[in-house]
Amino acid sequence: MTAAVMVEARDVHKRFGSNHVVRGVDMTVRSGEVMCLLGPSGSGKSTFLRCINHLEKINGGSIAVDGELVGYRRQNDRLYELRDHEIAQRRSEIGMVFQHFNLFPHMTVLENLIEAPVQVRREKTKDASERAIRLLERVGLADKAGAYPRSLSGGQQQRVAIARALNMRPKLMLFDEPTSALDPELVGEVLDVMRDLAADGMTMIVVTHEIGFAKEVADTVTFMDAGVVVETGPPAQVIDDPQRERTRSFLAKVL
Repeated sequence: MTAAVMVEARDVHKRFGSNHVVRGVDMTVRSGEVMCLLGPSGSGKSTFLRCINHLEKINGGSIAVDGELVGYRRQNDRLYELRDHEIAQRRSEIGMVFQHFNLFPHMTVLENLIEAPVQVRREKTKDASERAIRLLERVGLADKAGAYPRSLSGGQQQRVAIARALNMRPKLMLFDEPTSALDPELVGEVLDVMRDLAADGMTMIVVTHEIGFAKEVADTVTFMDAGVVVETGPPAQVIDDPQRERTRSFLAKVL
C-alpha cells in the first residue's frame, strides 16, 4: 500500500518585498519518507521549509500537513489566517531543528526538553520529564540532563535540540541545515541521530549540503534553484544520474 500523504504543497509562493524567493513549488512527502532538499545558498530551500510550519507566511498556494492546512483555514475558496493559539497548536505537531540550536541558555538540558510539552500541551511535568530522559538516552546524552547549553559542544547542543523537538511527539520533523554550524568532527554524531530517526520511520524533510547523507538516507532528493524545483526523484537518479544541466553543474562543484 502507498503511504498516506504527510505534506502536500501546491503552487507555493513566498516574497520578501520585491524578492520572489519561492516560485510556485509543488511537493508531496508521504508518511515515513525522508526527503532531502539540495541546492545553492539563496535557492529558497530554508524559506520553503519555514513556510511548512508557518514560521513564514506564504503569499500564494497552499501547504497541508497530514491533511490540514498549517496557519490557515479555507472558507469559500479563500484562505484565512488562524489565530495565534490555533497556529501554535498545529505547529506543535511539527518538530523543527535549526542551524543554531536555539536552546534556552538559562535552562538546563532537561528543562529545555520539557518546556514546550508542559507549556503548550499542558502535560504533567513528570510525564514530559520521563520521556525527555528516554530521548536523551537515545541521542547519547543521558548524563547531561542537568547541564546548561553553554557547557556542551555544538554537536551535543544540536542533539539536545533534536531531542527537544522529539519530546513534542511530532508527526513530521524539519531540519534546516542542522550540521552547517558544526565543526567537521562533530557532524557525524548529529547525522547518526538523524539516521536512527529515519530508520524508525520518522517523516523528515532535511535541508542539507551533506550529499553523502542524502544519498544514503533519503527516499527522495529534491534540487532547488532560484526558488523553483529543478529536479526531484530517488537519490540514484538526482545525485548519481541527474537529468538537468543545472543539477549536474551544482553537484560537480560540491562533490
